[in-house]
Amino acid sequence: MRSPIIAGNWKMNKTVDEAVEFVDQIKNDLPDPKVQETILAAPTIALVPMVKATAGTPLKITAENCYYKDAGAYTGETSPTSLYSAGVHHVILGHSERRQLFNETDELINLKVHAALDAGLCPIVCCDDTMGRRVAGKKVHWVVSRILADLKDLKPENVNKVVIAYEPSWAIGTGESMDPAEAEEGCYLIRQTIADMYGEETADQMRILYGGSVNTQNVNKLMASQDIDGILAGGASLDPVTFLKLVNH
Repeated sequence: MRSPIIAGNWKMNKTVDEAVEFVDQIKNDLPDPKVQETILAAPTIALVPMVKATAGTPLKITAENCYYKDAGAYTGETSPTSLYSAGVHHVILGHSERRQLFNETDELINLKVHAALDAGLCPIVCCDDTMGRRVAGKKVHWVVSRILADLKDLKPENVNKVVIAYEPSWAIGTGESMDPAEAEEGCYLIRQTIADMYGEETADQMRILYGGSVNTQNVNKLMASQDIDGILAGGASLDPVTFLKLVNH
């Protein structure tokens, strides 16, 4: 059985005090981590206070990004080893906003995936499906090439330390969520790609999330899909009451 994940991504929102107040409101009402993982990604400045505030609780505090070097003259970047030593054991990589706004390429994301794994982090690797591709009749099939590039040269024993998040950029922050059947198709294609790369057994163990205007109205349908193992929520994770409804769907 693949353990489901409910993950929130705050992006560049909340002060440190607001972040700590948020986790204080939810940390005692979360599912048993043996049944479902609860993950919350926050701006780097808030990570250490959040880790301290959630010690001994099921909530896993997560970074929204990292660099592919452990140390050096890389002003403004965050080292994966520093994240791990601070008690942060997950990191989101390749989010569509990083790709679009900061010009991150699949080659760079691949370097980050390797570095995160070497540091002991669990990478949550995002892959996109653009409206332009959909309009051109490509649907979600091109997502396969992105998986091949982002996971290039990954050792078989490390593949299931990675979580994949399928996130159509046209649905992120727009309120226009992908139909659950289409979301399932995208996640199925990702799983089949992993099977082609690493075999059926590895693919069956891979956890794949859906992200893109997830809310309390569609979470149950998404979570009922065979190849969707969880969600990556953006705006819906900013309110503690709403986030708890997603978590305890």
